[in-house]
Amino acid sequence: MASTGLIDLSRWQFATTAAFHMTFPALSVGLAIFLVILYASYCRTNNPLYLQMFRFWRKIFAVGFALGIVAGIVLTFELGLNWGQYARAVGPILGPIICLEALTAFFLEAGFIGILLYGEGRVSRKVTMVSTCLVALGALLSTAWILSANSWMQTPAGFKEVNGQFQPTSWYHVIFNPAFDWRFPHMVLAVLISASWFVAANGAYYLLKHRALPFGRKTMSIGLLSAALLLPVQLYVGDSLATYVSAVYQPAKVTAAEGNFTSDNTGWNLIVIPNQPKQRNEFRLSIPHAASVFIYHNFSGTTPAPSLTAFPKSQQPSVWATFYGFRVMVIGAWGMFTVAFIGLIMRMRRRLYTERWYLRLVLWTLPFGVFATIGGWVVSEAGRQPWLVNGQLLTANSVSSLSTGEVIASLAAFWVIYIGLFTAWVRQVIREVRRGPEELPSLDETPTASPPPQSAPALVTAGSR
Repeated sequence: MASTGLIDLSRWQFATTAAFHMTFPALSVGLAIFLVILYASYCRTNNPLYLQMFRFWRKIFAVGFALGIVAGIVLTFELGLNWGQYARAVGPILGPIICLEALTAFFLEAGFIGILLYGEGRVSRKVTMVSTCLVALGALLSTAWILSANSWMQTPAGFKEVNGQFQPTSWYHVIFNPAFDWRFPHMVLAVLISASWFVAANGAYYLLKHRALPFGRKTMSIGLLSAALLLPVQLYVGDSLATYVSAVYQPAKVTAAEGNFTSDNTGWNLIVIPNQPKQRNEFRLSIPHAASVFIYHNFSGTTPAPSLTAFPKSQQPSVWATFYGFRVMVIGAWGMFTVAFIGLIMRMRRRLYTERWYLRLVLWTLPFGVFATIGGWVVSEAGRQPWLVNGQLLTANSVSSLSTGEVIASLAAFWVIYIGLFTAWVRQVIREVRRGPEELPSLDETPTASPPPQSAPALVTAGSR
C-alpha cells in the first residue's frame, strides 16, 4: 500500500487536471448546442442578427474547445502513469469505453470542426448546418462516454473479477449502470445551464456598455430564458440523483455532504468547520428545522440529519471536500435560479434591458454555472472516497509506485502550465468580448459554396469580338 503523502499528492495532481479540464467542457459543450440553435434560427428566418451571434460565439467556442481537448488528453495519460494499479484493474472495462469515446466522439468533432470554424462562405448553408450539428453531437457523445465510465466507478455493474482485474460480463449493464441514468442528464443540463449563464452575462455586459444593443438584448434574452427553463429541471434531476442513486449506493457520500457527526441536528448546515479525526464539528451554522425539507422532503421539521459516525472512520469521505463541494453546487444553482426568476419578472415589467442593477447582478454571477459544475464533480469524486471503484477498489491500492519528489515536481509543473493556459484563455475571451461582435451582416449576405459565375458571359463576348 502506498504512503498517505504519495496518495494525497497524486489526488491533488489529478484533481488539478480535472478541475482545469472541466472548466472548458462546462462551457464548450453547451456552446456547441447554442451554435446549432443560432445557425438554425438564421437559416429559418434569414435574420442577420443570428448570423452575427453565431460568428461571435463560434470564436469563444473554438478557444475553449481546443484547451478542453489538451487537458482531457493529459487526464488519460495520468490514469496510466500516476494510477497504474487502477489502470490495470479497470482496463478491460474502461479501456474500451475510452476508445469508443475517441472513435465516435473525438473523430466526429475533429472531422467537422474545421467546416464549422472556417467553412462558412466556402460551403453551402446546409453543409455548415450539418457540420455544426455533428460537432454538437460529438460533444454530447463524448459527455455520454465519459459519464458512463465515471458512473461505472460510482455504481459498478456487469462485471466479474479475475486475477485482480474487472472483466465485463454484460456491456449493457456496464455502460448503462445505475448511476448513468441520472448522472448523464444531470451533466448535460449542467453544461447547458453553464453556457446559458455565460451567454446571458456577456449580453448584460454589452447592455451596460451601450454597445451592440440588438446583439446584447438577444444574447441576454436567449441565455436567461434557457437558464430559467432548465434550472427547475436540473434541481429535480439533481435531487433525484441524490435520492435514488447516492443514498442507495453511496450513503456515506450523502451523509458527508450534510456535515453532521451527531444525529441530533434537525437543521440544514450552511457552514461547518469539521474535525474529522475527532469526529466532531468545531463550528456549525444551520438553518433550523430545515433538514427534514432538504434531505427527507417532509415539512415536519423534527427529523434529524444523518450522522457520519454511523460509518467507520476508514470508510468516511472527506467532509471538507464533500460538504463544501455540495454547497458550491447547490448555492450556485439556487443563485442562478433566483436571478433568472427575477429576470422573468423584469421582462414582464419591460425593464429587463434597462435596469442597470440587474444587469450588473447577471454580470457578477457569470462564473456561477462553471463553479456549480466543478462543485458537483468534487462531490462526486471526493464523496466516493476511500474507494476508487465503489466498494471494489480502494484508492490506496490504486496509485503507481512513484517517488514523492517526482509527483511534487510534476504537480508544480502542471500548476504553472495550467495557470498560464487559463490566464491566456481568460485574456483571449476578454479580448474578444471587448472587441465585440462584427458588424451586422447585410440582408443579402448568403454563404454559398460557389457564387453564381458572372465573368463567363463577358469572356465569351470578348472572344467573339
